[in-house]
Amino acid sequence: MESDSSNAVSSRRPFSSRRQFLKGGALVGGAVALPYFIPAVALGRDGAVAPGEKITLGAIGIGGRGSYDLGCMLEEQDVRCVAVCDVRTERREAAKRNVDNKYGNKDCAMYTDFRELLARPDIDAVLIATGPNWHALASIMAAKAGKDVYCEKPCTKNIADSLTLAETFRRTGRVFQGGMQRRSLPNFEFAAELAQRGKLGKLTILHAHPGGLGTESSGWPAAEPDPGERVADWDMYLGPAAWRPFSNGILNNGGGFEKGGGLVGGGCLEWGSHCVDLCQWANQSDDTAAIEYWPEGNQLCAKYATGVKLIMRNDGWLNSGSCPVRYEGEGGWVETGDNGDLFASSMDLIGGKRPKSSGYPANFHIRNFFDCVKSRNQPRASASVACQSHIVCHAANIAQFLGRKLKYDPVRNVFIGDEEANRLRSEALREPWRI
Repeated sequence: MESDSSNAVSSRRPFSSRRQFLKGGALVGGAVALPYFIPAVALGRDGAVAPGEKITLGAIGIGGRGSYDLGCMLEEQDVRCVAVCDVRTERREAAKRNVDNKYGNKDCAMYTDFRELLARPDIDAVLIATGPNWHALASIMAAKAGKDVYCEKPCTKNIADSLTLAETFRRTGRVFQGGMQRRSLPNFEFAAELAQRGKLGKLTILHAHPGGLGTESSGWPAAEPDPGERVADWDMYLGPAAWRPFSNGILNNGGGFEKGGGLVGGGCLEWGSHCVDLCQWANQSDDTAAIEYWPEGNQLCAKYATGVKLIMRNDGWLNSGSCPVRYEGEGGWVETGDNGDLFASSMDLIGGKRPKSSGYPANFHIRNFFDCVKSRNQPRASASVACQSHIVCHAANIAQFLGRKLKYDPVRNVFIGDEEANRLRSEALREPWRI
């Protein structure tokens, strides 16, 4: 359904020199004619951002999380949103109103089919905050269309998706930022640095809150009357997922539909795409995955080639808020979560008063993305980073689903000696969708 337009990437020279062109044109024009007035906004003076320096944005999927992300992006002075897309009419129209109100005009375009938005050559970057059923496929299609991508988590549904995502963004040269915004928050960054710089001694155990561990296959709800496209485009909502009759329950649970390869609840992927990702970061494992996975009582465990153990558990945390992580070494430990506090085996590890950001705002992470759109550097949660942290979650979910220990080769990306587990690395997509 999509063409491979990755050859369009090299022909784009983003954000280079409209400011220089205007200044140069003014100098040339002044030599042969009367001075020509150029507004300060066109040159980017007085705090304004010149039009040629602005990142043109399209937003795909504008539900609860998507509306929040888009709101953060609208606050960035060098970003201008020109289009929104959602399969639900009410959300699509509400997003357009918000964008138009921000800019004081009626210019924001609306789309039901995101492929029409991706076909616009004037759009530089896209927000993808659909249900997780669409995240990987929409991101891959966006990269092939020459767009940079900020994609909400979980970024992929299975191991094969993860590998294809990383390879596509490597090949196309597009910028990808996974919505694991805790990598951009000071308490999580400080805790990771303690682990990385050896302040805890040799790392032994990493702890991550998975936000649940259920891994049941998606069901088949009873059919309900389809209200038609005046409410939502049901076929487009399902996308690559297996067809099933219209269900308000599924429609209103976009964040949980088909999460983690059709597993209800997504197993450890719910918060694991945040907390396991943070453990990967602290362990300096952004370029690899764990090699063993097994369920252990009410926990899910993994082991890295270095011998470091990863424990995914829901209980037993300090008062650190949601999405907590804990890093233990031979010389000490540190724990932190969304309330911004840092707990440690010794206050000497933490030192004096540190910057604190309670909650989990995405502003810093979104700014990091847009900075990389301009610089072409890799952001904090790049496609390759997201690939490996999601593989750990997917492999752990497969071990939980099968109820046994699995060995994984992170170089060949296969389970060793377990064909049943290997079959769960990927899934078929509904026609006509392809990755």
